[in-house]
Amino acid sequence: MQILQTIDFFISSATIAVIVAATVLILLSSLFKYMDVNPFTWSAITVKRLTDPIVLPVRRMLVAMRVDPMIAPIIAILIFILVGFFVIQISSGSLNTIAGVMFALTSGKPNWSIAVMGYLLYALIGLYELMIFARIIGIWFSVSYANRAMRFLSRTTEPFLAPLRRAIPPISMFDISPMIAFLILWLLQAVVAGTLLKGWPARLF
Repeated sequence: MQILQTIDFFISSATIAVIVAATVLILLSSLFKYMDVNPFTWSAITVKRLTDPIVLPVRRMLVAMRVDPMIAPIIAILIFILVGFFVIQISSGSLNTIAGVMFALTSGKPNWSIAVMGYLLYALIGLYELMIFARIIGIWFSVSYANRAMRFLSRTTEPFLAPLRRAIPPISMFDISPMIAFLILWLLQAVVAGTLLKGWPARLF
């Protein structure tokens, strides 16, 4: 258990460190341009090499969307934060599920098999919530349906979202079906925690 907790801490810390480093570099690149720093200095060249693979694709995307590309650095930072959030949530959820299953298997309690099912179901519901959230982010950033990941997210989440969308039409062009979906999934997790995992910790770290 301690090993899994240490791995979770390491992944979370490393992800946050990467996000902070990327944010600092992107802001430094923008500052260099604003201050008109000589682009041939070692620092300017290094920062440019590190940030161009991140910022340039975002800038091209904004140009294609007819949005001012000047905000590309900010959008790039937001993308990094969102990706980091997914990495932390998925790794933490996966490690917590492994810890829960191991805890149930070694507990010696008679209902350990029900607890294992509960931990797996709890994790699957959490993963589905992340998939819906990832799809929303993809829509916000106009990720094409031709994108394989976006196509997978759409096909996986649409069977759940479509009935909600029909039952609750968009309000002023604002689709609230994902919010309702999150509420339903959160209630399902509460039901799992209160039934299959009754007397067991839903999260071990």
